[in-house]
Amino acid sequence: MTADHEPQALREQSKPYAPPPETQRLIDELYREELREARAMAPEQKILAGQQLFEGACRMTLAGIRNQNPGASEDQCLEILRRRLELQRRLEASS
Repeated sequence: MTADHEPQALREQSKPYAPPPETQRLIDELYREELREARAMAPEQKILAGQQLFEGACRMTLAGIRNQNPGASEDQCLEILRRRLELQRRLEASS
């Protein structure tokens, strides 16, 4: 279907979400607090925090893989994760 034949509703884009001002102020303050804490960390703490973030992201990704592949074994899910990580490495290396 060409753009000329698409219903108007398909061409309209919703406005991006903007939280209420009070909520945005809270979000901004929490972000500034996180920045202050990160800047105060020793380099060793930053490395450990990075590792923890990576491991948490892998756990969440594995949960998604399990959900997408309900019949897959744990080894199969881990292999899918490995392939995704390798793809990410290749994409980063090529950019």
